[in-house]
Amino acid sequence: MEFKWLNKSSIRQTGDRIEITAPARTDFFCSSLDQCKEGVLPESLCNTPYYYMEMEGDFVLKVKVSHDFKDTYDSASVMVMKDQNCWAKCCFELTDFGTHAAVSVVTKGDSDDANGCNLEGKTVWRQVFRGGNNFSFHYSVDGINFYMMRYFLLPVDPVIKVGLWAQAPVGNGGIRVYKNLSIEKRTERNIRAGK
Repeated sequence: MEFKWLNKSSIRQTGDRIEITAPARTDFFCSSLDQCKEGVLPESLCNTPYYYMEMEGDFVLKVKVSHDFKDTYDSASVMVMKDQNCWAKCCFELTDFGTHAAVSVVTKGDSDDANGCNLEGKTVWRQVFRGGNNFSFHYSVDGINFYMMRYFLLPVDPVIKVGLWAQAPVGNGGIRVYKNLSIEKRTERNIRAGK
């Protein structure tokens, strides 16, 4: 797999473990309302490190993510992207409610924001399925049983960016850990099921 950077950061790879540093005040989010309300400068909303590869057609991505949950919205995430106006991220995030949660954001011009279920601990599995322009995000606590957190349509090209995302929108940043990353080129008949 040949990876590239958008907003390059420091990275350390040891065996099946990848550590990416999320610099302070890094995020991707497209909403002028939130820029004003939260006092976040617009340039900080497109500066998150994204370590990705280009993938054509259907695929399944799976990875185990973890981090220390120091500041609100800290996240170890995975992302699919056409361009800066068309993308979606699947996050393991410290929410503004103080929980560790499965969070997703889908952007088609403007970003939405959806908090999923709360999860115990600092580690979870993430999975992304693509079937044409249909996508699904899943989570798992054991790496075996995956549960859908989001199903959505994204108007993308045949080739898109797929990869690892490390954010710290309001905090001082830190290390995000990704283990056992796999990206398989295959088509699933039921991308909702997670298996």
